[in-house]
Amino acid sequence: MRSNQTSEQTQEQPAMQTPDFNLSRNSFGKLVLTLADGLSHDGVVPVRAFPISAPDGGVGMMSTDGRELAWIPSLDGLPAPIRELIEAELAAREFMPEIRKIVGVSTYATPSVWTVQTDRGQTDLVLRGEEDIRRLVGNTLLISDSHGIHYLIRDLMALDKPSRKIMDRFL
Repeated sequence: MRSNQTSEQTQEQPAMQTPDFNLSRNSFGKLVLTLADGLSHDGVVPVRAFPISAPDGGVGMMSTDGRELAWIPSLDGLPAPIRELIEAELAAREFMPEIRKIVGVSTYATPSVWTVQTDRGQTDLVLRGEEDIRRLVGNTLLISDSHGIHYLIRDLMALDKPSRKIMDRFL
């Protein structure tokens, strides 16, 4: 009978992982990570291991001096309050509009002003040089503008033909 109880207990265990830390916000709105030993760290920042190629993968909780304090293999198994705090912080930190269409460019020499349609609306960006367009995995591109904002082209081949033609002149 004891083995039956054990197998029933095993089947009833929730899929939720219990983190070995607690997370909250201080009065300034910064994240505070309290580890299992009771040590608190103010101003921690969640950082995805691979924000573009594996956005649902692991997240490191980093101290203000860049040390990893905790590793989270997946946000899915966290309790809702902790997961929501981390997701809100990541959303603010990872502002990266996705380019859907290139409406036009001011010149084919750099620097040039690009008018682009993104998933957040139409905007203008200043491309300082061709080196600000980086190929990532496959047909994925990352474009950095003069203000340090990163724009993502998830699949170059998914752009319309005029947009691809403009990109060909810069790649």
